[in-house]
Amino acid sequence: MKACSTITRHLSAPSKVVAVCASHFASNTRLENLRQQLKEEDEAGIAELKAATIMKSSSKGKKARVPKPSWLKARPTEGEDYHRLRDTVRRLGLATVCEEARCPNIGECWGGADGTATATIMIMGDTCTRGCSFCSVKTSRAPPPLDPKEPENVAQAIAEWGLDYVVLTSVDRDDQPDQGSEHFAQTVRNLKARKPDLLVECLTPDFRGQLDLISNVARSGLDVFAHNLETVERLTPRVRDHRASYHQSLQVLAEAKSAKPGLITKSSLMLGLGEKPEEIDQTLQDLRKVDCDVVTFGQYLRPTKRHMPLKEYITPEVFEAWQNAAEGMGFKYVASGPLVRSSYRAGEFFLKALLEENKAKASTGN
Repeated sequence: MKACSTITRHLSAPSKVVAVCASHFASNTRLENLRQQLKEEDEAGIAELKAATIMKSSSKGKKARVPKPSWLKARPTEGEDYHRLRDTVRRLGLATVCEEARCPNIGECWGGADGTATATIMIMGDTCTRGCSFCSVKTSRAPPPLDPKEPENVAQAIAEWGLDYVVLTSVDRDDQPDQGSEHFAQTVRNLKARKPDLLVECLTPDFRGQLDLISNVARSGLDVFAHNLETVERLTPRVRDHRASYHQSLQVLAEAKSAKPGLITKSSLMLGLGEKPEEIDQTLQDLRKVDCDVVTFGQYLRPTKRHMPLKEYITPEVFEAWQNAAEGMGFKYVASGPLVRSSYRAGEFFLKALLEENKAKASTGN
């Protein structure tokens, strides 16, 4: 009896697919047969095969994934700045999305390769009331109560670090009457009171789409209002919690801009979840329709086997192509790459210069 097993490998674009068919022999000759066929392929094909996401069946019917491509190797978590920032965060009992979400850039951002260490502080606790299929932050329907001292404690800690750009984010707090919006806004106000020149970016929840709550945070004194779409419209119900929606998130960004004209708004997309090029293009168009200024693209990396499966690794060349496309649509700043995350070294990019330029124009009345 003979059967056919197919190994499918993706080339530089999703539409280019090569299928290799191998006969099913006894288990002790199967591996040799496969090796022989791979050996006969051209050198370029083998290189691409190693770089792609390949799933192969084992004798027990399980699937194994090949190692991550070389371009997904992050900087080691070491260095004086890294350890100093880590110790400070733990001593003050602060939660960072860098640790809670297992960000691959923690070594680079906390290490401060260019002389600036950057951390994204997560407020309102470390337990989210939602359960998105891509996220590793722990969840609960009834998380611990908010710490009323946190807005002041966080502001004091960040002010002492001597940073010139900081990112605040939070878990969703659907258990709170105002979704935690005033807690978020008060943290920003306290921070600005202590250090007026500090540039503050806030990566916010959707606050269930309640416009007054969104406006409160947008007018709190922050410099960048960020809210992530995460993925294309078709995949949103599978990727995000059922209380989130694609169009609600677009409305959040639109309301922030309306509440504070001139405010820079920002969103982020993960690639590798099975999205199609035309869907990404439509998502970018939708973001521009609500006057979103900044967009980032990053590779989805599955935190654990319990989370949404990875469909494919996107090459650096494809990320570069999407950066060029987004810039061509009129986004003021685009960060695109396998390890880019929404808050990835935000203060060290063009965004910081853009904020300072806007402040200079405001002071001169131009």
